[in-house]
Amino acid sequence: MISKEVQSFLLKEALANFMRYVKVWTTSDDNSTTSPSTQNQLDLAKLIAEESKQLGLENIIQDEYGYVYAFLSASKGLEHIPTIGFIAHIDTAPSVKGKDVMPIIHRNYDGTVIKFPKNEEIILSIEDSPQLENYIGMDIITSEGMTLLGADDKAGIAEIMAGCAAWKKFPDLKHGPIVICFTPDEEIGKGTANIDKEKLPRVCYTLDGSEMGELEFECFDAWKAKITFKGINIHPGDAKNLMVNAIHIASRFLADIPESESPEHTENREGFFHLGSLEGTVEQAEANMIIRDFDLKNNERRMNYLKILKDAYELRYPKLEIKLNFEHQYQNMYQYIKKEEKVIDLAKKAIEMANLDLIIHPIRGGTDGSKLSEMGIPTPNIFTGGQMFHSKKEYIPIIALQKAAEVIINLAYLWTN
Repeated sequence: MISKEVQSFLLKEALANFMRYVKVWTTSDDNSTTSPSTQNQLDLAKLIAEESKQLGLENIIQDEYGYVYAFLSASKGLEHIPTIGFIAHIDTAPSVKGKDVMPIIHRNYDGTVIKFPKNEEIILSIEDSPQLENYIGMDIITSEGMTLLGADDKAGIAEIMAGCAAWKKFPDLKHGPIVICFTPDEEIGKGTANIDKEKLPRVCYTLDGSEMGELEFECFDAWKAKITFKGINIHPGDAKNLMVNAIHIASRFLADIPESESPEHTENREGFFHLGSLEGTVEQAEANMIIRDFDLKNNERRMNYLKILKDAYELRYPKLEIKLNFEHQYQNMYQYIKKEEKVIDLAKKAIEMANLDLIIHPIRGGTDGSKLSEMGIPTPNIFTGGQMFHSKKEYIPIIALQKAAEVIINLAYLWTN
């Protein structure tokens, strides 16, 4: 068991790290063609690299793509232990503003509505997030209400760095060789696009989950769909039988996608279509969506449905042209991890050692671990404690920062045995 002194240290370190990291603007950009997609991600990468030196880590690399790698030598006599890795991502989601984040702490949460000082239009309540009820009497961090908070995934970075600080301060915390890696552009599905696999060990863990106690080793099979509608623009006074209004037709097309298969109507193992954007004019319109399911066959069914709609609409509007472009983003990691019993079992035990109830469920999303597992590095996902990611209502209980750091310490110790 981790001593109260170590627990107190982990809480202090992880909290200080988190409050510092979330203020660094690292929003990624799905429309960018560079890597990293935004240069501001390099600011946090540089800060982490500098702090890694102060913590005594070795072989520290911050590369031009925004990745940070660092190595921690094993405790004396444990150099032969298998190396494990801990990974978190630097960027935050582009769906909500991530610049000028100002975190605030709501002390001793009393179960009532949380108000945001800079945005009176939103509130956070137990109705919004039932998990809030578990944190009554605890301290909770939110943004001021104009931005997301950035717990996804700066909480993961803060917790890993707190673990490294504890290993330096408390040499009796035994561990084998450890690699830490922080990645850019995870939120836009490019977190492993330029990762150096040779710098990673055979087994890794991402810190990118949500509720305290969560362990995830199954995720969506993920596709992106780009649908382009090409029409014909004619003066509306002379448009009869001539105009083909691309954006109007696109709206009808998208309305024909089953509402029951949208994110707001699905849960657990149910998949969905999710329209992210629709832009255009009479002449041309473009829709971008993601398609998700745990079973590839269900996603293939959804893509075939879009192809049937395309044929039907081009028959209905003879001068209309629709182009469909599908891109496979990542696979369900379970097919690669299910045989790695030790990797999963030790993570379960590490969570239970932190006096948390173990929560196992599939990720209704994906992590860098999805791609890494596909690349031959089994990488389950461990909680960070954050809630309501990608939202101005995003929050994290402070205790979760400590508990995730405890799990990191426990996991490294368990691998020594």
